[in-house]
Amino acid sequence: MGLHAKIFRPPTDVYETADAVVVRVEVAGMDEHDFNIDLGRRTLVVSGRRLDRSSSKIAYQQMEVFYGDFRTEVYLPSPINQAAVEAIYRDGFLIVTLPKADVLRVPVSAVGGG
Repeated sequence: MGLHAKIFRPPTDVYETADAVVVRVEVAGMDEHDFNIDLGRRTLVVSGRRLDRSSSKIAYQQMEVFYGDFRTEVYLPSPINQAAVEAIYRDGFLIVTLPKADVLRVPVSAVGGG
């Protein structure tokens, strides 16, 4: 039996405004270039690796903060304007704002009598 790296799922909020879907991921201690953000047709995947930057010569008395690889996957409830997506990392939170796309309405015409 081999050792497998555990991947943790950071606390994630997803909410919707009139104009956007907003995903907020709590991952303190990161740099903005430490994130991988992949946007699919109806999913957003945020992943990365949070490193323990403390000294290796310490002995933990209690450890509740997760380190290592993380991943969170979010189903998007609305079509997204992919060209306008923004991601900001501030105060330990990655905030991804996904503006909603305009939905193209196709008119339906009646043909012939019936």
